[in-house]
Amino acid sequence: MAAMRLDLKTKGTTRSRICSQRLEELTPGGVNSSFRSFIEVGGHAIFFSHAQGSKVFDIDGNTYIDFLGAWGPAILGHAHPEVVKACQEALARGPVFGGPHELEIEFAQLLVNNIPSIEQVRFVNSGTEAVMSAIRLARGATGREKIIIFAGSYHGHSDSVLASRIPPASAGITTGSAEDTLLVEYNDLDALEQCLTNHKNQIAAVVVEPVAGSMGVVPPEPGYLKGMRELCTADNTLLIFDEVLTGFRIAFTGAQGLYNICPDLTCYGKALAGGMPVGAYGGRKDIMSQLLPYGKVYQAGTFSGNPVTMAGGIATIKLLSNPDVFNKLEKLSMRFFNGLENKIQELNRGQDFPVQLQRVGSMFVIIFAPHPVKNYQDSLAINSKQYAKFFHSLLEHGIYMTPSSVDAACLSAAHTEDEIDYTIDVCTRALEQAIL
Repeated sequence: MAAMRLDLKTKGTTRSRICSQRLEELTPGGVNSSFRSFIEVGGHAIFFSHAQGSKVFDIDGNTYIDFLGAWGPAILGHAHPEVVKACQEALARGPVFGGPHELEIEFAQLLVNNIPSIEQVRFVNSGTEAVMSAIRLARGATGREKIIIFAGSYHGHSDSVLASRIPPASAGITTGSAEDTLLVEYNDLDALEQCLTNHKNQIAAVVVEPVAGSMGVVPPEPGYLKGMRELCTADNTLLIFDEVLTGFRIAFTGAQGLYNICPDLTCYGKALAGGMPVGAYGGRKDIMSQLLPYGKVYQAGTFSGNPVTMAGGIATIKLLSNPDVFNKLEKLSMRFFNGLENKIQELNRGQDFPVQLQRVGSMFVIIFAPHPVKNYQDSLAINSKQYAKFFHSLLEHGIYMTPSSVDAACLSAAHTEDEIDYTIDVCTRALEQAIL
């Protein structure tokens, strides 16, 4: 069997442990992004030396098949040669000019040509910036202050979207921000309609991950996004799709193409530029024209649209425009999930096996819960202790997943069938150890 030809059992992570301790003295929690911490799964974070294709390599000399995908960006695999070449050539000409350049035109044109909902676009430096800017734009364009977001979703770390009170997402959020952010349950159209009715003519925007990637890769129920679109239109409320994770990952045209929904504004990041730090937001021209210098809504950034990122983005989108990429991603994803489902059925042994497999495109999650997750309340049943055992069992055999029981893992176009079969085999043994 192909799965048995690989053996990636690790040989210890001593240097990573030492570096984790050292960095923790210099940086809070030993990380520069909270997601990277192993606090949920236990142990110390792994320090990487380099990455190539479907694999990441740690400073102790271990090799891992990577299903983190840098939290989403590595859809083509790590360090794709065409993306690297384009970025190197741009860097040699100068990393930042503080003024416009032709690569901005080419990248913007690619997005306008390929995403029907986008007539104009602005580039920023992260998904957080894109969502933050889109919300400010929505408020400026509508003259309204409140927004609606969905419990359990993640939209970056700006105040407006961290102002959820269930759960308390962060200290340091002002009362005003909290009061202007309304929270409803995902996949509950009646709850959304009631919230819009209760705050009629007050809602600037409904901000939604069309596939909720931070509470178990939760797809929209049939008709949910269509109903959301209709409710927003009826109330003159802008619909903002946060496609930072789903954009150019679950389909070339993202969730809006997959589900045939046209949002007013869309936010991008992650897979958009092949690993370069990037964000973008775009939509209808009449809304985007509200931005300075012609409108009254402010947004700026020294590194926004920098040549290196634009070059990486252009190369990435051109590569992703080949249908073979997404055909391969879907084939690999189906092979993985079908194989794992068969193994779970064998492990079932006449009783309900508390593991759920949830996937949309190349985004997936293996959830330790008795029932599928459809909203935030369902996600509360996820057993994080079982996931921690599962995670470390995978890690010991050279499989790197998300150090979180709810966040999306990702396949890349660089993965191979042999790697998928090996992962199925390792996952099967890890599931037995975590549950049985």
